[in-house]
Amino acid sequence: MLQGLPDQLFVLFQRLLPGRLLGRVVYWLARQRTPWLRTLLIRSFVRFYKVDLSEVEHPEPAAWEHANAFFTRALKPGARPVAAGAATVVSPADGTIEELGYAARDQLVQAKRFHYRLADFLVTDDAAVAGFHDGAALTVYLAPHNYHRVHMPLAGQIREMVYVPGRRWAVNRRTARAVPGLFAANERVILWCENPAGRFAVVLVGAMNVASISLAWTGEVAPGKEVTRIRYPADTPHLAIPAGGLLGQFNLGSTVVIVAERKLIEWDAGWTSGRSVRMGEALGRLRSG
Repeated sequence: MLQGLPDQLFVLFQRLLPGRLLGRVVYWLARQRTPWLRTLLIRSFVRFYKVDLSEVEHPEPAAWEHANAFFTRALKPGARPVAAGAATVVSPADGTIEELGYAARDQLVQAKRFHYRLADFLVTDDAAVAGFHDGAALTVYLAPHNYHRVHMPLAGQIREMVYVPGRRWAVNRRTARAVPGLFAANERVILWCENPAGRFAVVLVGAMNVASISLAWTGEVAPGKEVTRIRYPADTPHLAIPAGGLLGQFNLGSTVVIVAERKLIEWDAGWTSGRSVRMGEALGRLRSG
């Protein structure tokens, strides 16, 4: 009981915070263009989170219109080579692998303690996710110092975007250990994708202080109070995205979850929970490849 007390106190602290108001304040502050304030925010962020500026083409604060532009920065060309191979599955983001494995029937694992249902997480019915039972699943946590952009793990066509309103729990190990169904409770954007070998979903999970989620082809996803679904035609050229292609970004950091149909993806040996990973590193391969 006492061992879990810090986690419970951290969750209680979050319950008392006005999450939406905090998000709006962060949104406003991160987009201030006043030179002295922009410089103060960027330099403080770099110092506090020990951001690696050697990967940034223009590390000086004056190069960025506001702090959020720095948070969502691109990296130098070649800083994140994408593993080759049409059947290769790559990491969609920089971060820490929280979970990597396979669903237990229709259950995904959260922090090795809780389980949550695929249908709840993907906001659909059991029949629609039956093909995903026992399928590959990956959770990557992006810390504040990480590169904040999210990329395609496997070449495919994006067929649908689903915005899901929800809470903004902090997404870290402490909260994950204490809040059952955390990822199915938080605000998120679900991208349903099709590869010739099968379907998969890339889910961008919001968190405390993540003021918004942006997609490469639409810009910021407008928050709302209801689930929003946008279906795309199968022949939309700019939504046929190669492995490593840009999907979007967190305006601050959070978590990416990938789920795939049964027998679509096989993970490479050696990748385990707790390991750091970089966008573009090979994590697995298509089983049919």
